[in-house]
Amino acid sequence: MKKILVFSAGALLLWQASTAQQKLVADKIVAIVGDKIVLKSDIDGELSQAQHNAINNSLPPDAACNIMEQIIAQKVMVLQAERDSLPVSDADVEGQIENRIRYFEEVYGSKEKMREITGYSIYQMRERFRQPIRENILATAMRNKVTDAIKVTPTEVKKYFDGIPTDSLHFYESEMEIGQLIVLPKATQEMEKYATDRLMDFRKRVENKESDFGSLALLYSEDPGAKDNKGIYVLNRNDKNWDPDFLAASFRLKEGEISTPVKSQFGYHLIQMVKRQGDNVTVQHILLKPNITKSDITLAMKKLDTIRTNIVDGKYSFAEAVTKYSDAQMAKFDGGMIQANPQSGGGTLITIDQLDQPSERDIVLMLDTLKAGQVSAPVQFVDEQGRTACRLVYLKTRTQPHRENMTDDYARIQQRTLQIKQMEAINKWLREKIPSYYIHVDDEFKNCTNIQQWMSTLAKQ
Repeated sequence: MKKILVFSAGALLLWQASTAQQKLVADKIVAIVGDKIVLKSDIDGELSQAQHNAINNSLPPDAACNIMEQIIAQKVMVLQAERDSLPVSDADVEGQIENRIRYFEEVYGSKEKMREITGYSIYQMRERFRQPIRENILATAMRNKVTDAIKVTPTEVKKYFDGIPTDSLHFYESEMEIGQLIVLPKATQEMEKYATDRLMDFRKRVENKESDFGSLALLYSEDPGAKDNKGIYVLNRNDKNWDPDFLAASFRLKEGEISTPVKSQFGYHLIQMVKRQGDNVTVQHILLKPNITKSDITLAMKKLDTIRTNIVDGKYSFAEAVTKYSDAQMAKFDGGMIQANPQSGGGTLITIDQLDQPSERDIVLMLDTLKAGQVSAPVQFVDEQGRTACRLVYLKTRTQPHRENMTDDYARIQQRTLQIKQMEAINKWLREKIPSYYIHVDDEFKNCTNIQQWMSTLAKQ
């Protein structure tokens, strides 16, 4: 039986938005699941995105069937989640909407460019995203309810591995686990005061109507996005992607009020409240970063050198040093370990070609001189936010190129075994639940393998 995957909202939304101005014919309903419909454009959008992501833009002949089955599976999960009254909070929905908007802003370069290409305003895109995102949250909750208790034993893992033909075993290039302990040089009090005094001057000029806040943001803000949006952002109270100090200060303001300088991990902000609507606020800000001097960098490098000496002398481990000294925002969550791209499976094992960010290029050059278990000397670099920073690089492990085996790759094999067992549970759950819902599928898709079985089950009811 084919595997049924839970359809994830997102790819369709991008396709719908980018082709909104190109629709020349009326859409068509190709399936009805309970009180929910599936449109031909839903299928076409997913096919378009799948083709874009596929190697050589090549899709299997049954791609449309797979997508229709995934969408039907999601609709059934949503219906059952609603029937079971699984919770979905408005805050979660709004937070994901804002994440999606920011993602599209990055894809298109600016709000204006996004509207020009998609034909939708920010408000219209939020409304288009709301229902698909809500359904995706419900479907995920239902899927977790079905699969959370499922575990696999070592015997099941070995049985799965033994069933893989030798010539079909994965081949892995050399992989590494790489950590970094990042220290941000601290500006002197004089430089910090200079930045806050400038912001207070901007505040006075706006309040005296001598200058416009947006014009000042455009001219002076060190936020890279300011040249496109004049520092305007929509924030959700529960969105964890914003600096917590910046977020908290924003929500303390009244409409039209301008803050005093607010310190965040990025520098100092002057924030103006533009509009408040429930758990969302629209703010405009100006960011100034206190200048970092050579002496500030020297102090940070000396601090790292002392930390490195203590690690080498065994006074504490690299992980303990990261917890105690790292200035990286995610250090408390990832222990300083560089994470693989989620599209390649995530985790801490990475290949050298995955170190593709500008801030990681010097790490590539250092790997030839580091052995597993060693920590580099301190190095200066520029991080993803454009800040001057210093770091130690730790090569935790390095594997040799090899064919997959139970010794080196047990965790991966275990994960695949678990995913197969979870998929079997979902398929079984779908076969049990589908007969309790009205489902109609267009003739174009009635010969799809799983849909045939579902329709056959329905016909017997």
